Amino acid sequence: MTDRAGFQIQPIGVIRSEFKSKVGVPIQTAGAPDLVAELEVFAEFSAGLRDLGQFEYLILLTRMHLAAEESLEVVPFLDAVSRGVFSTRAPSRPNRIGLSIVRLLSIEGARLRFKGVDMVDGTPVLDIKPYVPAFDVRKTDRIGWFAQSIDQLPGKLSDDRMR
Repeated sequence: MTDRAGFQIQPIGVIRSEFKSKVGVPIQTAGAPDLVAELEVFAEFSAGLRDLGQFEYLILLTRMHLAAEESLEVVPFLDAVSRGVFSTRAPSRPNRIGLSIVRLLSIEGARLRFKGVDMVDGTPVLDIKPYVPAFDVRKTDRIGWFAQSIDQLPGKLSDDRMR
């Protein structure tokens, strides 16, 4: 993949999930913690999986390839008000990079099974990082506009607003 400035990035694998369309996908992995999917890591990157099975959770960085053209203002799935895209988790954003925290179930060869799915089948994976609570968890009470709608998350699915 090449962006406007000529920056190139290469997927390391692809997601295999039950979601064939961007409509109807859980909007965050925390909203669908029991759904199972797989990550097929391309053969040339499989050596990088060594020691990954020691971790319970992973951070997957993805390219939201079906997201609409970039937009700097969006109406997020948990709101009815237009917001600046960087204050949201919306897929329609300048670089369309997704971040998903998933629970690793198993690694079989270059195939990772995990729980917590908010990705469409065929989503390119750009990187995998181990989730380490001491590095990744911050206690905060300031979560902006999400505070008024976070209780809507369980079962919330994407709709067609991010064309």
